[in-house]
Amino acid sequence: VQLQASGGGLVQAGGSLRLSCAASGRILSRDVMGWFRQAPGKEREIVGAIRWTGDLTYYADSVKGRFTISRDNARNTVYLQMNGLKPEDTAVYYCATGQPDDIWTMHLPSKYDYWGQGTQVTVSS
Repeated sequence: VQLQASGGGLVQAGGSLRLSCAASGRILSRDVMGWFRQAPGKEREIVGAIRWTGDLTYYADSVKGRFTISRDNARNTVYLQMNGLKPEDTAVYYCATGQPDDIWTMHLPSKYDYWGQGTQVTVSS
């Protein structure tokens, strides 16, 4: 499985960005696509995740109400729409795919087997 993330950039606080993650290779309906981020000096953390079937979605508390994950199964692409961006959202954003067992494990990086290359998001104040 290969993942290609894109869409990062520099935006002012309050602005919006949409990240894309195109997947290729062997993709299963039960696979989960996750978005993680890592700021300098901090651990990688979950932003949100969605299963290709659409029946399971997870958001970190810090982004609920501001970020939305969606998928286009025909294009094997997952999107992360980020609105109301804050300086603390600044990080490298990674997409990943794996098979977490349930919503209680979707936030764990260890549950994801394949990772994209990351895309930088910088939010200026």
